[in-house]
Amino acid sequence: MNTKLHLAMNKNYGVIMQRRFILFGLILWLSLSIFACTNATSEQIKNTDASPTSISQQSQHPAKRIITLTSLSSDIAYQLDSTKIVGIAGSSLFKNDSRFKDIPRVSEGQATPNLEKIVALKPDLVIGAEGFSNLTTDKLKELGMTTLLTKVDSWDKLQNLTKTLAKIVNADPTPLLNRYQTFLPDKPTQHLSTLVLVSRQPILSPSKKSWAGNLLEKFQAKNVSADLQGKISIPGYVTLSAEKVLEANPEVLIVVSPQPGLLKSFKSESFWNQLKATKNNRVYEFDYYGLVNPGSVDAIEKACQQLKVALSAVDNS
Repeated sequence: MNTKLHLAMNKNYGVIMQRRFILFGLILWLSLSIFACTNATSEQIKNTDASPTSISQQSQHPAKRIITLTSLSSDIAYQLDSTKIVGIAGSSLFKNDSRFKDIPRVSEGQATPNLEKIVALKPDLVIGAEGFSNLTTDKLKELGMTTLLTKVDSWDKLQNLTKTLAKIVNADPTPLLNRYQTFLPDKPTQHLSTLVLVSRQPILSPSKKSWAGNLLEKFQAKNVSADLQGKISIPGYVTLSAEKVLEANPEVLIVVSPQPGLLKSFKSESFWNQLKATKNNRVYEFDYYGLVNPGSVDAIEKACQQLKVALSAVDNS
């Protein structure tokens, strides 16, 4: 999957560019909505990784053996009580993270979690992502296992997920919740008109119903695509034409690059140098994790630090 995505970012377009959109969709909706690999239609996109949406066979006793199928849930659960995690889904975020070095992986990349590995680890709770882990959790429920599906597309849901996991492992969420608050600005930003771009063909931007859109609200930025409607129905995101981008003419531009090269490709667009943000050198490049996909607590913190810089810079024009 990573190899195909890398090829899709090259300058060869045509069929490769169509493939890039499908493959980028897979990454884009890892925590928000998922494109099915067999068909890139919007009907196959599901919201993922957020506050609890459903739990099966809930026990009144704290869980002692947890398997997490999302990177965010893995990170939060580990910080609340590292002794309770017996298995996780593999993630590039944890590749070099010593905390998770000795914890068994039940899946890697986009692969479906291995049911035999999950059963062998004898968990009393398996935490997955709504719309992404449903097939796995449905099978586990048939085997009598307790499962939890989550979805995080707002700051409030991040806090709710943390409180829920803390209750499950019988831990105090206060230190982690207090840490979240330090990520946010102490005082309001300048309410700058801001446009976040996550894809070029088509041009995709987060609405207010996405994690990225909600994070912009927390920083009191004016998200120019907050209430727009796009031609392609992708939950939490809208498609924009070059004309719409010019019409919005944002003061700040944020380009999210799942792989290197997206910002460079945008610079070749005819509208790029006409934008106020470009003229005033207020274009910023963000990682995919943290702004589009919350990913982990550290990724969220990094994105927030970048937003403080991007949205607080003084416009001297």
